[in-house]
Amino acid sequence: MILADVFASSNYARECEFSTNILDDPVVIQFAASNGFDLANAAELAAPFVSGIDINCGCPQKWAIQEKIGSHLMSDPETVRDMVRQVKARVNVPCSIKIRIHRDLRETEEFVKRALSVGVDFITVHGRTKRQKSTEPVSLEGMKLVKEVSTVPVLANGDVFTMQDANDIVAATGVDGTMSARGILENPALFAGHTVTPWECIEDYVDLALSYGTNAFIFHHHLMYMFEKSMSNAEKRTFNSLTTTSAILDYLEEHYGLDIARKRVERAEQKLKRDTNNNIDITS
Repeated sequence: MILADVFASSNYARECEFSTNILDDPVVIQFAASNGFDLANAAELAAPFVSGIDINCGCPQKWAIQEKIGSHLMSDPETVRDMVRQVKARVNVPCSIKIRIHRDLRETEEFVKRALSVGVDFITVHGRTKRQKSTEPVSLEGMKLVKEVSTVPVLANGDVFTMQDANDIVAATGVDGTMSARGILENPALFAGHTVTPWECIEDYVDLALSYGTNAFIFHHHLMYMFEKSMSNAEKRTFNSLTTTSAILDYLEEHYGLDIARKRVERAEQKLKRDTNNNIDITS
């Protein structure tokens, strides 16, 4: 979730908060905004580098609600309708919304219909209200309603921690797909069918994070999530105290046999094999 007004007005913010490359496709950038003008300005700057623009109407954090962004927008469907309209008028990539449900599902139905009236391209629905805690189960009824009233693809979000969770939600609601937030942070291999993050995935992440210059805080933060189910509590206490990238690498090398040099050789060999199989002239 990137703040649209800051992104539009600050080159520094754009450089710090968003980067991609030609291999990273498709990419959907998600903005938080309180009005269509700021959102459309940000969307126009991002559009050449992305496959879609998403509007965050679901963040439940107090600061977001105070700024009239995120889940605050669930009580302001006309502003969301105007946001979609302005983005669609300014850019040629799809525009989607990520929403929550209302206690009264009739409000959710009306909210969705207003977004559809201005051409929203797809909808992701988190099956909780903005006041519900993540420990409460999602409303399958609410997500099913959004799918039933929509004329565009609908994704369901909330309580997706395994492939079975995803399949069960699709079966119960008829949605076109599922999205995962906490689950995919904990296990980036979730949609490959793994129930616990495999070591190969962690090793890949470390290699990529180092290659892209990920800062130590984010590097550590993601690894903490990935080790959640495989580390003992004693290990977690030690690992969570590490504060530098070098300390993290030393720990992983000593306790898990991390070997980035080997991993990079393997990655290069795999790329060469793919290029050869695709008949790419690697000498050009």
